[in-house]
Amino acid sequence: MSAARILGATALALGVAAPFAGARPAAERTPGAIDTAALARMVAAQEDHVSALQLARWIRDRRAGLRVIDVRSPAEFARFSIPTAENMPIEHIPGAHFRDDETVVLYSEGGAHAAQAWVFLKAAGVRNVMFVAGGLGDWFDEVMNPVVPAAPSPAEAAQVADVTELSTYFGGTPRAAPAGGAAPAAAADRDTANLIASARRRGC
Repeated sequence: MSAARILGATALALGVAAPFAGARPAAERTPGAIDTAALARMVAAQEDHVSALQLARWIRDRRAGLRVIDVRSPAEFARFSIPTAENMPIEHIPGAHFRDDETVVLYSEGGAHAAQAWVFLKAAGVRNVMFVAGGLGDWFDEVMNPVVPAAPSPAEAAQVADVTELSTYFGGTPRAAPAGGAAPAAAADRDTANLIASARRRGC
């Protein structure tokens, strides 16, 4: 996930928050007002998002209290979803309830709706909530079809083995980086429908 894509998603989220923000001290804000300064600090500290690879590790390791929320429509969810995810369309997010001991990870097709849903949940007081900034594009790039060095150095070997194991666990197919050539196209640059069809053929 590029820094530009992360900043784009979070800037959009903060844009959604702006009309609800209170310029007054926290104690004087009306219920539901959002402290955009606090959200901006979370964004700067990269506490608002999680990588698709880290989410894959949490799912594989059965992290206690993890809830993966797909904010797309039921029809989109039926076509493909990240394993263990539950469907909660974005219009239902404001009325959702989550426990304090849950870690909530949101995702959407490209990340924008998940970023907006993150703002809604932070405004509602949900403590442990993050989103996958690049959405399903990141899931395909980092988990389903990760690019790994064809001849990893000793320093890279452990990381390559971890990524390869995770990809295989979820039915993915790691791709070898071409020597001196152009890198394989990123999922964000390809047709998501074709990526989903390919994943479904693999039984994922």
